[in-house]
Amino acid sequence: MGALHHGHMSLVHLAAQQVDGIALSIFVNPKQFGPNEDLAKYPRQFEADCALCAQAGVAAVFAPTVGEMYPHGFQTRVEVERLQTRWDGQSRPGHFAGVATVVLKLLNLAMADVAVFGEKDWQQLAVLRQLARDVCHPTRIVGAPIARDADGLAQSSRNVYLSTDDRQRALAIHRGLREVAALADAGESRTAPLLAVLRRRIEGAGGRIDYAAIVEVATLEPVEVLDRPARALVAAWFGVPKLLDNWPLGPRTAANGPVMP
Repeated sequence: MGALHHGHMSLVHLAAQQVDGIALSIFVNPKQFGPNEDLAKYPRQFEADCALCAQAGVAAVFAPTVGEMYPHGFQTRVEVERLQTRWDGQSRPGHFAGVATVVLKLLNLAMADVAVFGEKDWQQLAVLRQLARDVCHPTRIVGAPIARDADGLAQSSRNVYLSTDDRQRALAIHRGLREVAALADAGESRTAPLLAVLRRRIEGAGGRIDYAAIVEVATLEPVEVLDRPARALVAAWFGVPKLLDNWPLGPRTAANGPVMP
């Protein structure tokens, strides 16, 4: 959705390893924002975004208007029923229908070999993988590892809303996830005590948690024991923005993704 940063460029670099030419879409999609969310205030920096794309070797930037994507009389809505209802979908009703609708339109317009999405929003990635499978879309959906600042904070366009103090306190998300992963690696397989550690770390730093869960990687259903590939998912507010992050737990597989430093 624009306001590009190093994390977005890491998607471009991953795509460049797999294809000969790259197109990038920039579209602040109104259908994935709720009535009380930050559509009007969402950061927009189109000229700077295009300069970053040129430096990264992007061949084409597709930046449609809202009217072009949703012309007068538009009435189609795409839903991925079960995957969209939990976690971010519960606190943001209609969000993933908006995501699925715009992404399916973009996939159909591009008919690309590969489409790369970041793993930071693991639920979104799961929704889009399911969408592509369900409609037999020929584009292969690829997940890109989370890009982090040197101190571990997951990169996000919304990080610009963090005050200096809020940004420092927000590091509790990454630290909590690393602590959970270390406990799991040391042999703790029960997810309830792991989630208690994560919540304590974030709330102790003054964060307000939307959700914290350990889920199966594809279905996003909660797991009680780490006997299969899983992800620790968390979303929490520090100051104005809600920050998302996640971490792989349990047996390592290609679907679960690499452990990031």
